[in-house]
Amino acid sequence: MLELDKLSIHIAHEMLIKKEVSSEELTKAFLERIEDVDEKTKAYVTLNGDKALEESREIDKSGDIKEYLAGIPLAVKDNICTKDLRTTCSSKMLENFVPPYDATVIAKLKDKNAIVLGKTNMDEFALGSSTENSYFFTSKNPWNLERVPGSSASAAAVAASEALYALDSDTGGALRQSASFCGVVGLKPTYGRVSRFGLAATASSMDTVGPIAKNVKDCAIVLNAISGIDSFDPTSSDAVVPDFLKSLESKPEGAKIGIPKEFFGDEVAEDVKSAVINAAKTFENLGYVCEEISLPHAEYALWAYLAIVAAEASSELGIYDGIRYGYRAQNYEDLKDLYKKSRGEAFGLEAKWHIILGTYLSDDKYYDKYYLKAQKIRTLIKQDFVAAFEKYDFLITPTTPTTAFKIGEYAGDSMSMYANVMCTAPVNLAGLPAISVPCGFAQDMPIGLQIIGKAFDEAGILQLAYTFEENTDYHRKQIVWKEA
Repeated sequence: MLELDKLSIHIAHEMLIKKEVSSEELTKAFLERIEDVDEKTKAYVTLNGDKALEESREIDKSGDIKEYLAGIPLAVKDNICTKDLRTTCSSKMLENFVPPYDATVIAKLKDKNAIVLGKTNMDEFALGSSTENSYFFTSKNPWNLERVPGSSASAAAVAASEALYALDSDTGGALRQSASFCGVVGLKPTYGRVSRFGLAATASSMDTVGPIAKNVKDCAIVLNAISGIDSFDPTSSDAVVPDFLKSLESKPEGAKIGIPKEFFGDEVAEDVKSAVINAAKTFENLGYVCEEISLPHAEYALWAYLAIVAAEASSELGIYDGIRYGYRAQNYEDLKDLYKKSRGEAFGLEAKWHIILGTYLSDDKYYDKYYLKAQKIRTLIKQDFVAAFEKYDFLITPTTPTTAFKIGEYAGDSMSMYANVMCTAPVNLAGLPAISVPCGFAQDMPIGLQIIGKAFDEAGILQLAYTFEENTDYHRKQIVWKEA
C-alpha cells in the first residue's frame, strides 16, 4: 500500500524509474484516496478518473518516464482550461462548459506525460477567499474541517494527499493564501513568466498561474515545466528560463532580507507575527542580514487592488452574455431581456457585486476619481518595491494576516473577507514573484511565510525558501483530521 502522505514528486519519480511502482498503480492509489477522503474535503468539482487511468496505462506501456512529471497525477484549479474535461470556474454560467483546447500550462504538462486527476473547486471566477462563493459547494480545510481551505481547494487536495501537486491561479494572492491555510508550498511566478492562455481571466493585468506542492523542490520541478514565452499570450515574457531545480544546489550567500513593517499591523494576528519573526531569526542564525524596512504605500494596496480587480473583472465577465457560450436563460422577451436574465440567473452575488462596482468605477464620471487613482497608487507601490530591492535581495512578510478562518465567519462581509489578501495583493500589483512556505502553527493550523523577490528571480526565492525548509520541520508535520 502506497503511503501517499509521504510521497513527493521527486520521490515518486525515483520510484517510477526504479519500477518500484507503475504510473497506473500511482494513479489508482490517488483515485482511491479521493474516494476515501474527498467527501470530507470536497476538493474536486470534476474527476477525470477513467481517462487518467487510461493515460497511466499508456505511459507504463511506452516506458516514457524520463521526465520528472511523467506518470505523476496532478489536480487543476477549475478556471484553467482542460480539453474534453469540464471547466466551470465554479459558476452556474459555465456549469456544462467543456473546452475544445488545453491551456498552455496543461499542454506543456501533457507533453511531459503528466496526468490530470480532476478539477478543483474555487470561488466563482476566483472572486473570494474561501470557496464559499462556489456555485457547487464549500470546500474544507483538511487540517480542520470547520475551516476554509482558501480561495480554491487545490491546496487542500495536495495537503490531503488527493494529488501530488496542483496548478492554481493567483490574482491577488489566492494561490499563496490557499497554500498558507493548508500548510503546503505555493509559488506565484513573475507576471509573464508563465502563459495565461487558457486561464479564465479575473483581472488580466494581475492573473498568474503557478504550482502548489508539498515542498519547495517539487515547486521548482513544476515551474521548470510550465515556464516560458507563448505565442498565444502576448503578455508572456521571453526572459531566459533558468533550471529552477538545479538552482536549489546553490544558496543565496550573503543575502540581505527586508521585513516591511506595514505588513505587521493590528490586522495581523499575534501568533502569525511571532511565527514570521521566528522565521527571520532562523535566517539570521544562518548568516543572513534581516532588517526592518518600510513600503510606505503598502497600506493603500488592498483598496487599489479591489478597485482594479472590480473594474477588470467587470470587463472580463462581459463575454458571458447568454449568446456565445455558457448559460442561456430559457424564457426571455427580447435580446436585452436575454442578457439580463442569463447573467442574472447564472452569476452569483460576489460576481454581480464585482460587475456592478467595476462598471461604476469604469464609468467616465468616476474613472479619474477612483480607477485612475488606484492605478496611480499601483505605480507608487511598484516604485516602493523597486527602491526596496536596490538595498535588499528579498522581502519577507506573513502570507495571510490570520490562519484559516471558520466557514461562515465572514458571511455577508465581503470587505473583511478580502482583507485576507492584504499581504499578497501588493505583490500582484507590482507583478513580482513570491512563494509561501509553512513557518509555524497556531491552534494546530498552519501559518505561511511569504518570500518576495525581484522580477524574474524565482530561482532566488526558491533558493531562500529551500534553505528555510531544510533548516525547519514545519512542512513535515502530518495532518490530524478534525471533524466539523
